[in-house]
Amino acid sequence: MSEGPFTARLQRTWDELALLVARGRSVGARGLTAEELSRLDRLYRVTTIHLAQARSRIRNETVLRNLNHLVSQAHSLIYIAPKRYPVRMVLWFYVTGFAQAVARTMPFHVVAFSLFAFGVFGGYVVTQQRPLAAYALLPALDERLPGASAEQLAEILRYGRESDDGEKFFFASFLFTHNTKVGFTAFAAGVLAGVPTVFLTVFNGAMLGAFAAVHHQKGISTEMYAWLLPHGITEILAIILCAGAGLMLGKAVVRPALETRRQALVRAGREALNLLLGVVPMFIFASLCESYIRQSQLDTRTRLLFAAGMAVFWILYFLQGSYQERRAHRACVVNLKFLE
Repeated sequence: MSEGPFTARLQRTWDELALLVARGRSVGARGLTAEELSRLDRLYRVTTIHLAQARSRIRNETVLRNLNHLVSQAHSLIYIAPKRYPVRMVLWFYVTGFAQAVARTMPFHVVAFSLFAFGVFGGYVVTQQRPLAAYALLPALDERLPGASAEQLAEILRYGRESDDGEKFFFASFLFTHNTKVGFTAFAAGVLAGVPTVFLTVFNGAMLGAFAAVHHQKGISTEMYAWLLPHGITEILAIILCAGAGLMLGKAVVRPALETRRQALVRAGREALNLLLGVVPMFIFASLCESYIRQSQLDTRTRLLFAAGMAVFWILYFLQGSYQERRAHRACVVNLKFLE
């Protein structure tokens, strides 16, 4: 076959490969769809064969040089690891990676939420029926107990609104330390077959249920929720995610499946680390809300609107993580079918 017909017959394949390479260099290999990656791989392998054939059939150095450059670019896109940018990787993790990690481990978080909700319900019902039970569930030195009057409870809810920014910042740092300790304890206790994690999750829920029951009994529930929810939605969600990570460790200990317990714990621990890295900013944000929003002069309606906004934000955030995880899973399935 002469040089002209050989080049003309294969030019369409080279042009398609050049377009895919240009797109891949623009958006990165991760920005290509599964179908585009599969097509890129096929075209690259075919074009390498064309290059080997062209060296014996084509004398035009420009065509050979361009074809060799095209094959080199495709090879780099497929096989050479892309440059890593630490700041971009951190941003990517908190934009979608953390939410995807939650989606991958969702069954454990559903169980943790169920345990927490069971504790809230149990603490609320028991305190409503037997107010003295609140003394066993709430801290001994807490003034928000069944014996407190509605005026006393309202005064405690409004405490700290006159504090200056320095006091609020110090209080926020204390809250962050305390809340992180609670969440990480629920996580770390998972290595003990998950039993302490279950107990801590239920007990924390029971404390919240008893706290709500005390205020319901005195008829100041709306102000109580306006005091609790702006920071509580994020804080409670973070604690539940920590508990879910702990339950994941517990499952690795109790049911390692076909792996040894050590292997199962290492695998679960790597995934749990993603969850822990994700909840730290949540604890920071919740602490700032608890100090600056809770102890502010905002009225009840504004506080509840802020809490509703936080709820919508977290729902949308984790929904997009679930969507991205399903998309990544479908891409893996397509690639596996292609390899087969």
